[in-house]
Amino acid sequence: MLVMSLRVVASAFSLILVPALALGACAAPKEKAGLAVEPLEVNIIDSYPFDVLSYTQGLEMEDDGTLLVGTGMWDESRIYRRDMAGTELASASLEPRFFGEGITRHGDIIWQLTWRNGIAIKRDAETLAELDRVTYPGEGWGLCSFEDELIMSDGTDELRHLDPDTFEERSRTVVTRADRDVSELNELECVDGEVYANVFLTTDILRIDAATGHVTGTIDASGLPDNSFPDPNNVLNGIAHIPGTDHFLLSGKRWPDLYEVQFLPQR
Repeated sequence: MLVMSLRVVASAFSLILVPALALGACAAPKEKAGLAVEPLEVNIIDSYPFDVLSYTQGLEMEDDGTLLVGTGMWDESRIYRRDMAGTELASASLEPRFFGEGITRHGDIIWQLTWRNGIAIKRDAETLAELDRVTYPGEGWGLCSFEDELIMSDGTDELRHLDPDTFEERSRTVVTRADRDVSELNELECVDGEVYANVFLTTDILRIDAATGHVTGTIDASGLPDNSFPDPNNVLNGIAHIPGTDHFLLSGKRWPDLYEVQFLPQR
């Protein structure tokens, strides 16, 4: 989504950035009885070429090591598959009226969100060909997949739990940190019962218990070099877990670089 097209995000900053800055202490603070938020940072392992033309809204690594990338902007949105060297293998464009958002693969299906159109596009995972369209209320932001459900963010403080085959909504979970609701959750990645979420317009990534909505970790990704051309929209966005490892790939909107990283305890 665009900076100038969204509602004022100052309230979200007060809920997310201020608590995040307080994590400078060595010990993780108690958020509520029995719960702690672990302060983490990014350790860069390697970097790869990415695409300065991709307004990255969704990023996912497939089991064979190829990448799925979903992009946004009107008249530019698409989904494509590429290898780590940057060779594009397949692509499918959205209609000009659609602003692409998060994507995720679930088995033989790929789901692709749109921002304000209220439409999710169901695709064949191999060919990227469109199979169906379904509607949903509100906005579409981020999307990720567990074995038995999809998780979707919509810009609010809620995560939606969806049927992976029909996209039917099953339930919602409110995301909380220190007894405060947390909103502006953007691109998502589902890993081992936890959701990793970019916080819109920041370099923070939250680790969230998918079942309870409690934030269990705050990842400071400010150490990633942002080599994109100057534009307030060209922010960190894009999280992909590398299957079989504890490594992730991170990038941003129109970033020329893709970073392989680990999330380690803050020093």
